[in-house]
Amino acid sequence: MLRATHDAVDGVLGREVEATFEVNCHHNYTELERHGGRGLWVTRKGAIRAGVGDWGLVPGAMGQRSFVVRGLGNAEAYESCAPGAGRAMSRTRARKTLSIEDFGRVMGKTAWQRGSARQLLDEHPAAYKPIDVVMRDQADLVEVVHELHAIANYKGTS
Repeated sequence: MLRATHDAVDGVLGREVEATFEVNCHHNYTELERHGGRGLWVTRKGAIRAGVGDWGLVPGAMGQRSFVVRGLGNAEAYESCAPGAGRAMSRTRARKTLSIEDFGRVMGKTAWQRGSARQLLDEHPAAYKPIDVVMRDQADLVEVVHELHAIANYKGTS
C-alpha cells in the first residue's frame, strides 16, 4: 500500500517525489520476539508494535484526528499499543441507531463520499471509541509525536 501511495502521488504530480520520512506499521500478525529473556510468539491482533523508538500510526474514526506515535517499549504490554480508535458498537448496531444526517454533520468539512453515506453508516465516528480516551489510556505505551487532522477520507464501498 505504501508503494501504491507513492506511485499515486508521483502520478498526480507528474514527477517522482522523494520520501524523507515514512511510518510503515501493521497490525494483526504474529512474530517471534524476545521478552523477559525468552523467545515468544507474540500475536498482535488489534495491536501494533510499540518497542522503544518504534514509529506507529494510530488512526481515529473516519474523518477524525489520528496520531504519529513512537513506542516506549512497555514490557507489560509486550511492547504493543492499540492500532486505532476501535469500535464502540457493532456494525449492525451502528446501522440501526446512527443517522445519515448526523454522519454528515460530524464529518464537517472533511471531504468524503457523502453520496455513499448509507453504505458507510457503520463507519460513523460515533461507532468508534473516542480517540482522546484511547490515547490517554496508552500514554504509558507510546508518546504522541504528531497529531494529524483529516482533510479527506476514502473508504471502499464495493
